[in-house]
Amino acid sequence: MHQLVEQMKQNDIRALARAITMVENDHPDKLDMLSDVFASKTQARYVGITGSPGAGKSSLVNRLITHIRNEGMTVAVIAVDPTSPFSGGALLGDRVRMNEHFTDAGVYIRSMATRGSLGGLARATKDAVRICDAYGFDVVIVETVGVGQSELDIMKIVDTTALVLTPNSGDVLQIFKAGIMEIADLFVINKADLEGVGKLRALLKELVMMTAKETYGNPIVKTITTENKGIDKFWEQIRNHQHYLYTTDEGHKRRKQQQELEVYELIREEIWRDVKAYAEQTDVIIEADDDPYRRAQDIFDDWKRKGGN
Repeated sequence: MHQLVEQMKQNDIRALARAITMVENDHPDKLDMLSDVFASKTQARYVGITGSPGAGKSSLVNRLITHIRNEGMTVAVIAVDPTSPFSGGALLGDRVRMNEHFTDAGVYIRSMATRGSLGGLARATKDAVRICDAYGFDVVIVETVGVGQSELDIMKIVDTTALVLTPNSGDVLQIFKAGIMEIADLFVINKADLEGVGKLRALLKELVMMTAKETYGNPIVKTITTENKGIDKFWEQIRNHQHYLYTTDEGHKRRKQQQELEVYELIREEIWRDVKAYAEQTDVIIEADDDPYRRAQDIFDDWKRKGGN
């Protein structure tokens, strides 16, 4: 077993941090380490929190952490942030809202930069979630970057996806067009003390009727994070959905689909590395006026003829 995984089994939090850094930096040994991580899973609950910027996702996660901890469970949070244009690291502004949990040994919060990846998530997010699971956390929360129309990747990682909206934000129809409505398992109307809650709820119900899964009626929860209201109902609906997944075939179908997507993504990454290495070794030159479609096909065909890298 990989040394970092063994150390994590001894509750070494620094080993956990090093393992996540290892996958973020695409270390050559990461696949061997992740294979041991996968074998050490503890069946944590995976929860995704997504929504547009300004919806109050971080404040909601902060309140949710407190509620979960009060129930005696441990929590890891993978907070995916925009990438700094200067350092390439994560912009940590939203993490300030969770600073009250930094000294709690039962809570681990890790910010990850998107580093240009689409889908609202960092490329290493799923690996980080599995690492937190292997460490032994009861709940792993993934908070997306909040990029609106590019957040569908969350469905590839978590069991339950919560879409956070706010009254009078004007983003509901944009989100509907983006397809996020179709991946949400439940909806949270945050800042429910503002005007327009009734109108938003009615619109959501109408849109849900058009997109809801036949087997699960996507619930709508109202929260006011500034007053710590509705958090208990939010957590209750998360648990209800996870119970549904574990007691029906839907959970198995979802996990199977996620595994298939992950396997093919890993294959695609390995092929990309091999083709890129081959191009560098053979001094492939791409001119500014090259036909990119034909040039890509030529390079790929040549790589295959040479038997890969």
